[in-house]
Amino acid sequence: AATKLASAEKLMYFCTDQLGLEQDFEQKQMPDGKLPVDGFLLCVDVSRGMNRNFDEQLKFVSNLYNQLAKTKKPVVVVLTKCDEGVERYIRDAHAFALGKKNLQVVETSARSNVNVELAFGTLVQLVDKSRGKAKIIPYFEALKQQSQQIAAAKDKYEWLVGRIVKSHNEAWPNVSRKMQPAPEYQDYVYLEGTHKAKKLFLQHVQRLKQEHIERRRRAYLALLPQALDALVPDLDEIDRLSRAKAEKLLEAKPDFLKWFVVLEETPWDATSHVDDVGNERIPFDLLETPAAEQLYEAHLEKLRDERRRAEMRRAFRENLETSPFVTPGKPWEEARSFIMNEDFYLWLEEPVYMDIYGKHQKQLIDKAKEDFQELLLEYSELFYELELDAKPSKEKMGVIQEVLGEEQRFKALQKLQAERDALILKHIHFVYHPTKETCPSCAACVDARVEQLLGSRFARPAERHHRNPLPDAGVDRINLVILGKDGLARELANEIRALCTSDDRYVIEGKMYELSLRPIEGNVRLPVNAFQTPTFQPHG
Repeated sequence: AATKLASAEKLMYFCTDQLGLEQDFEQKQMPDGKLPVDGFLLCVDVSRGMNRNFDEQLKFVSNLYNQLAKTKKPVVVVLTKCDEGVERYIRDAHAFALGKKNLQVVETSARSNVNVELAFGTLVQLVDKSRGKAKIIPYFEALKQQSQQIAAAKDKYEWLVGRIVKSHNEAWPNVSRKMQPAPEYQDYVYLEGTHKAKKLFLQHVQRLKQEHIERRRRAYLALLPQALDALVPDLDEIDRLSRAKAEKLLEAKPDFLKWFVVLEETPWDATSHVDDVGNERIPFDLLETPAAEQLYEAHLEKLRDERRRAEMRRAFRENLETSPFVTPGKPWEEARSFIMNEDFYLWLEEPVYMDIYGKHQKQLIDKAKEDFQELLLEYSELFYELELDAKPSKEKMGVIQEVLGEEQRFKALQKLQAERDALILKHIHFVYHPTKETCPSCAACVDARVEQLLGSRFARPAERHHRNPLPDAGVDRINLVILGKDGLARELANEIRALCTSDDRYVIEGKMYELSLRPIEGNVRLPVNAFQTPTFQPHG
């Protein structure tokens, strides 16, 4: 209760964090000499203290007040630790103040920093009457206002941190220097302190790091199926392997390091590999995570499903090939009920079967047409009596169809009558105009094939002259084997020679060839009938 104090060589402190660390802060001393006291804050602890009776405390406070009252100095009763306050204690303290000439009471919490300034401000107003009277706010109302003020300041500060800090590698000293001029930083530090400001910064940095790690993890997991497809595409290789053996198998693959990286330290998200953005390879220890294990199981299941689907496709094709109900030109709608069973639908969609059926039908139709053309060639006498360039009459077509009607190769095109009639007409045109353009074999026509062979296998005269000079630079030599029986080979050789000049030279489209023919009519396994001799190397 003294009104004059001596304070020589005493330091002023602003927070308990500085205790024991005085040398790290500014050495600020109290005023020297006598220090006059202008007023008193009478503090009453309203929390539930250990081994402390509140009534006894209030009795001590009452005695202390009696001493303070003698000084004629203003007094403000300050209830402390209201964040842990007991309601009865608070009521009793107010009752005490009310009985002492209406003492003003301020409810405070130093820990929550609620009404601390108000307590000093109230006392200052009592000392200096010229100041406006401070409005005393109850603790819980002040706490609510302060919480709202802190929440608003926190939101603004977090916005500032989010705008400035974009990388999880940022450090607090550098960032705090950047933020110091900003009012959002100043307001929050004033309300909550640097320690909490730093804590929010570290939470933001940790969030950025987790987001970065999650992005990398998602990228690795997205790449993992491609890696598995490239390294272990064969089900037989991995179907019955344990996880450990499967990982050993992956490591042994030649392209393993193209897809994976084995880190000296694990887990990968706690190493510098997290920030190695130029390295997109998957950390091998990622395979131990549940998400990667699920992808590996999904890879296995995909390979199993592909095998089952392939087996279904193969079984369906075999079913088509053996089914007597599948004939050339039969629509899918007519055939499906005869060739489909429930197992097929378990693994493949109907459009897949329709595609397989369509390809099989094309093969059937192409084969049936080819067989039908052979049939027409075998019945050549049917077409000899037709008038040149005249379309056969309806009666003649009827005769042709009647003659061929009992043949299975004719019946095979029963569902493709229009195409069958077109083949007959095309054959008639070929009979009277036998050229490679009208040949039913189209690109497989022997005349067309010979031209292709000549064009691809024999060099131009200038090139041949460059590689193998001949006596006549404008002539190419062609060695041909003519293979036949019953005199056909020699007969064809004679026909060719009849078209040549006296020195066995033959001109096609202005180009001259020197022909050397080797007709063979006997057993080609005998040396005398060999295709090649020391002096004869055939070109075709």
